[in-house]
Formats: sequence, structure tokens, C-alpha cells
Amino acid sequence: MCYDDADRAVGRQSAGPDSPSRRAFSRLLLAGTGLAALSACAPDQSPTPSGTPGSSPGPVPGTGGATPTAVAAPSGSPASNASATPTPATSSAVPPSAAAHPPSAAAHPPSAAAPGPQHSLTDPTSPWVIVNKHRPLSPANFVPPDLVRPAVRLATSGEAGLLNSTTAAAAEKMFAAAAAEGVIMTLASGYRSFATQTATYGSYVSSRGRAEADTASARPGYSEHQTGWAFDIGDGSGADAFTPQFKDRPAAIWAKANAHRFGFVVRYPWMLHPITGYYYEPWHLRFIGTQAAADMSARGIGTLEEYFGLEPAPAYR
Repeated sequence: MCYDDADRAVGRQSAGPDSPSRRAFSRLLLAGTGLAALSACAPDQSPTPSGTPGSSPGPVPGTGGATPTAVAAPSGSPASNASATPTPATSSAVPPSAAAHPPSAAAHPPSAAAPGPQHSLTDPTSPWVIVNKHRPLSPANFVPPDLVRPAVRLATSGEAGLLNSTTAAAAEKMFAAAAAEGVIMTLASGYRSFATQTATYGSYVSSRGRAEADTASARPGYSEHQTGWAFDIGDGSGADAFTPQFKDRPAAIWAKANAHRFGFVVRYPWMLHPITGYYYEPWHLRFIGTQAAADMSARGIGTLEEYFGLEPAPAYR
């Protein structure tokens, strides 16, 4: 309790003759110390600003974050970190969840109590591997050993139509469940090799410069797409692909509400780019397993960084 230390401090200062003046001084000192203790313990009542998903997008300072995210790959070519990314609305304010629960401060991350088996956070073959602007893949040129083409509707071709076998099987179940409810979902961008990411990132550097490129595309070796555990979805109509407006498409709405049932999370949630390093990407899904995904959903935890007790990664070091 805050008051214990104050009381002990006063006790330590109260030794001496028991004179009226000394008693009066002690009472004044005690009162002053009590007020100071109360002031130190009083919670900060200042409001925390936040953004609204409906606001129009602004320039991307880095998310792909403040790094934000991967800014969009408008033409459908795989860009961005986890995807090609647009420029959703920006906010200089750190979202309340990020300010109140900084991942680096978690002595016991929520995942410590997660149901089911635990997995490595560094092994790229692990469903829990964390890839962000502080945590590159190792090795940087990693290639999943079990890439397959899932039996789902594709809106891409070549390597971008591949996923690792575990993610592919889960995606097939999820796409089928969505279709059963009248929602058409497409695989817009899956696996992205180190070579492809190198070319994509290089094109951004050539056209915009390195600083701006880092806000629009993941550096080679820093993209979740390279793991085979992540992919981008599209809407059956092809509308609003890789734009902030995609959040209002049936596929995005359905995925946000149901993806956890199949082991997926929306990796870059709204207004959490100070943690993830990427602005809201409602199309970018990441497989972590049904138990962990359901646990995150039930606890209302938005990012893998928070769930695993890791520091925020808003920018490259």
C-alpha cells in the first residue's frame, strides 16, 4: 500500500524529546506526508484520445507503422509486411490498450496460461513465431519445407497461392465455413519468398526512398508472408482489395468475427500500430492455432506482442 512507506518514513523522523513543539511539528509533518502520499497514489484522470475506424485514411507514418504497416500494394502484387498495405487513418495518440498494458511490462504474459501445447517464438516452423520490425526471421532466407496450394478460391497465382500445410488445411475449413454462410472469401496473397520481398521492398526504396519504404513494405526477412503462416484475403467481388475500406466487405467482417474458430487472428488490428508496427490490415490473417486464437479472442487481446509479453515494435532498430 502507498500509505505504509509514508507511515514508516514519519516514524523514522519522529524520534526525539516528547515536547509540545516536537509533537506539533510531528503532526504537521504527518499531515504533509499523508497528503503527498495520497497525491502520489491518485490515478491519472486525464482522458486518452482514440481514433474511430470510420475516419478517413491519412498518410502512413509507419505501420506498417509509426511505423506502420505495410502500405498498400495497390496493384495486387504482394507488398507490405504482411501484405500490401494501404494507408489507414493515422493517429499520434497511443491507443489506450497499448498505453495501459505495454507488452514489455508483462512479467507473466497471458500466453503463459494459454491452453494447449506451448511453441517457440523464434523458430519459423512454429505457429507462434513472432516476426516484426524487431524480430527478423532466422535464417533470413527461410523457406517453409511444406508449401502447398490450398483448395480455396484464388485471386493470385504462382508462389503467392501457396501456404504451409497446416495453414492451408485451416484455411480450407475457414473458407468453406464462410461459403456455407454465403460469404465468398479469396486467397489474395499467401507465401512470399525472400527474393520476392527483396524485389518488392527495393521497388519502394527506388520510388519513395528508404524512410518512406519502411512505412509501406517490410524489409526482406521481416515479412510474415515468408513463414507460410500468414495470408491476405479478398472479397469474392474483388472490391476494396488492400484498402482501408475492405474492413466493410463481407469477407473482412466475417473473418474478424469468426477467424479465431479456425486458428487465425487479424494480425494488425485497428489503432494498435504503435505495438505491431503496421496500420490496420483487415485482410491480413495469421495462423497461431485454434486454442491460442480462441484464448486471445476470449481475453480481448489484440496483438501477438501483448499476448506473448513482447515489447512493441513500431519501427526498425
